[in-house]
Amino acid sequence: MKKTLALLGSTGSIGKQALDVVRGLGWSVQALAAHSNIQELENQIREFKPQLVAVFDLEAAKTLRIAVADMDVKVVQGMSGLCEVAACESAELVLNSVVGMVGLQPTLAAIQSGKKLALANKETLVAGGKLVMDAAKRNKVPIFPVDSEHSAIFQCLQGSPGEKAVKRLILTASGGPFFGRNRKELSEVTPEQALKHPNWQMGAKITIDSATMMNKGLEIIEASWLFAMPAERIDVVVHRESVIHSMIEYVDHSVIAQMGVPDMRIPIQYALTYPERFRSPVSPLSLTDYGKLTFFEPDTDTFVCMKACKKAIARGGLAPAAANGANEMAVRLFLEGRISFLEIGEYVMEAMERQPDVQEVVSVEQILDADRAARDFVRRAAGC
Repeated sequence: MKKTLALLGSTGSIGKQALDVVRGLGWSVQALAAHSNIQELENQIREFKPQLVAVFDLEAAKTLRIAVADMDVKVVQGMSGLCEVAACESAELVLNSVVGMVGLQPTLAAIQSGKKLALANKETLVAGGKLVMDAAKRNKVPIFPVDSEHSAIFQCLQGSPGEKAVKRLILTASGGPFFGRNRKELSEVTPEQALKHPNWQMGAKITIDSATMMNKGLEIIEASWLFAMPAERIDVVVHRESVIHSMIEYVDHSVIAQMGVPDMRIPIQYALTYPERFRSPVSPLSLTDYGKLTFFEPDTDTFVCMKACKKAIARGGLAPAAANGANEMAVRLFLEGRISFLEIGEYVMEAMERQPDVQEVVSVEQILDADRAARDFVRRAAGC
């Protein structure tokens, strides 16, 4: 059955792979949103012919309007534009694959409009987990995870007899490009080195998050909200081959894993087509080609970002939002060559610890304020 889709983050890595999946499925794309890559976005508009397009950057939106003046498409801009795409009336399903805190408000807009939501924007649940999950429950909106690890957990849980049967979730981590190195060896790491991931082709921000293992800390928080699982029952194991995407362990100590080649089109397609499965453009998995699979404990003393995220979710409140905001700013400054690789984790930890405790997060404004304060702290600490 053909479906209609609204896609946020269409010019990014996940967005482009999602459009590849959509081509194979023969679905209709009703709306697209991107940050500022209008050349790629124009190509997508001409191919998929959406009725609505949002560009977050205001100047880029003006340029796009001129470029597609011959097309029957409405171009909107800014955060309000992203939210309009997320609530597009003619779309049955929304895929949010934007990077960073910018994805929170569109996620809520999609939920409030009653759309089914495929979620690749992990920061949405890291910073605003309670608000998002409460809104999804009120509006009876299902959230389908797109991250390979959370998709794997979601798939493994399909045959679960109930929540009480699950002992723990086990997220796998590739270990990134610096697996096995100590802090001294990481002191002179360059952005170019950190962007060379051994297994996955991803955008710059998430690739750096993989190198610092911040992505795994964010995924622990996200998994806790998605699967209503206490963080102390979510473990991480480094699995260099990225063949096992995650596992669940039942109370009888039986472990179920989801496996496949490291290609994001598998979890993207499953999120879009659930509960059905279709042929995909992904290569089949050959275990004999790999020969062996390896597993290691994560080194949280060297890669302190994951430790900071664990502390953040234990504290609750706005601590996760502060950790996330600090990380986004620190990664940006690292990519610009203004701070060192190791300073990313140091700033994330300190910004999270500086965040005052709150009893309950009740508004988006609280989250955005904590996010801004954490970013400001990192800028000041870095002398920027």
